[in-house]
Amino acid sequence: MGGIREFLREDIGRGDITSEALIGDRRGSGKVIARQDCVIAGLEEAAEAFSILGLRTRSLVRDGDRVCSGTAVLEVEGDLRSILSGERVALNMLMRMSGIATATSEVLAACRERNPGIIIAGTRKTTPGFRRYEKKAVVLGGGDPHRFGLDDGILIKDNHLAVVGSISAAVKAAKKASFMKKVEVEVTSLEGAREAAEAGADIILVDNMAPKEAGDCRDEIKAIDPRILVEASGGITPITAPDYAASVDIISLGWLTHSARAADLSLDITSLEH
Repeated sequence: MGGIREFLREDIGRGDITSEALIGDRRGSGKVIARQDCVIAGLEEAAEAFSILGLRTRSLVRDGDRVCSGTAVLEVEGDLRSILSGERVALNMLMRMSGIATATSEVLAACRERNPGIIIAGTRKTTPGFRRYEKKAVVLGGGDPHRFGLDDGILIKDNHLAVVGSISAAVKAAKKASFMKKVEVEVTSLEGAREAAEAGADIILVDNMAPKEAGDCRDEIKAIDPRILVEASGGITPITAPDYAASVDIISLGWLTHSARAADLSLDITSLEH
């Protein structure tokens, strides 16, 4: 699993030869500036990257805060070579995480105009080694992380059903695994939704359905058991998500972690010690 020390080793390698050649033993400070309106995420990780290199940092806002373009979000002080050596890793984490948090916040706001109780969730479609940071960013944007891994919850998908043979048999087997775990089933039709509800699924994921079809499944499921949660997923984007908001309880978007654009932040050196 990727960690910040590993990210620094990857970038710095045997040393930052440019900074070592040009700067010497000078000290100074810099500030990380947001270059767009965004939700900030990754301050803790950026500060850790700088701290590993022996630098002092001070957060000027909090993770989860929405800031305007031009806002200083983090201050770093110490050896200038170390500041420049850690700059890229710190900014990469801040930019990636803030982009995800911002996208999550925007999708949530648009969907809650249609359904104030809607939950926006991520998926496991994350960058290998970076999942914990991307999931954290979803949460900082107001979303739900969904499953962190396969050991985090029971979700019966199409290939499970291909092996087991039926939704009813799969739900029955899953229910025996643990009374502590909810059982979610992925379905692709109204008939499948009905079978999953009648089998006792706790959550039913309607996959790759149009909003109206998802709503029809929701009505059928709630008529059988109103306690069952209905989740929509599969090819949903920030543009289409609001169309699903009135039809389901949860919308999960892999888009949040595989397609959200990084936020624009940069580091400016603000003072030099002579």
